[in-house]
Amino acid sequence: MSDPVHEHDRPLSGPALRVKALESLLTEKGLVDPKALDELIDTYETKVGPRNGARIVARAWVDPAYRQRLLADATAAIAEFGFIGRQGEDMVVLENTPKVRNMVVCTLCSCYPWPVLGLPPVWYKSAPYRSRAVIDPRGVLKELGNEIPEDVEVRVWDSTAELRYLVLPERPAGTEGWSEDELAAIVTRDAMIGVAQVTAPAESRR
Repeated sequence: MSDPVHEHDRPLSGPALRVKALESLLTEKGLVDPKALDELIDTYETKVGPRNGARIVARAWVDPAYRQRLLADATAAIAEFGFIGRQGEDMVVLENTPKVRNMVVCTLCSCYPWPVLGLPPVWYKSAPYRSRAVIDPRGVLKELGNEIPEDVEVRVWDSTAELRYLVLPERPAGTEGWSEDELAAIVTRDAMIGVAQVTAPAESRR
C-alpha cells in the first residue's frame, strides 16, 4: 500500500497560493503576528464550529428542561455553554417535527451563527441557494437528497444581522440510551441549517 498523501505534499490551489503569499507578506512587514494568526485559525477550526452546535442539539435531545429553555430563549440557553459573541448575539432555535421542517437562508447576504456553526459554507452564501431556497425550498431540499412529503410543512427562515437561526433536528430512531457525546457526533452542520436530517449509523453500536 502506498503512503498516504499528506496535506503539505499536495500542490496549493490558486486561492491558497494567494492566501499564503499575503500571509507571508504581512508577517514579513510585521503587520501580522504568526502566533496570533494561528490562534485565530485554531479558534474557528477547533473551538468555534459545528461541533458547538452539535453539543447544544445533543443536550436538547437528552434534557427536556434544557430543550424548553432553548426554545424559549435560545440566546440565554446557548450562553450556558459559553457560546456567545459576535454573529451570535440574538439567536432563535427552530424545532423540526414529523410535520414541520425548518430551513434557514440569508437572502440579503450570508448572516450566519458563527459561535455555534463556525464559518458559513460556500453554498450557503451563493446566490442560487439564497434565491431558490425562498422560491422553491422543496426543490432545493430534493436536490440535496431530502425529498419532503407533501403532508410535511416546509418553513423558510431568513436570517438577518439582528437575528440568526439554528435548527433543532429530530433525533433519529435507534439512538435511545446514547450518551450526549455519541449523539453530538452524528449531528451535522447541514442538519442545523435545515437542509439535511440527522441519521444514525446503519448498524447501532448498542
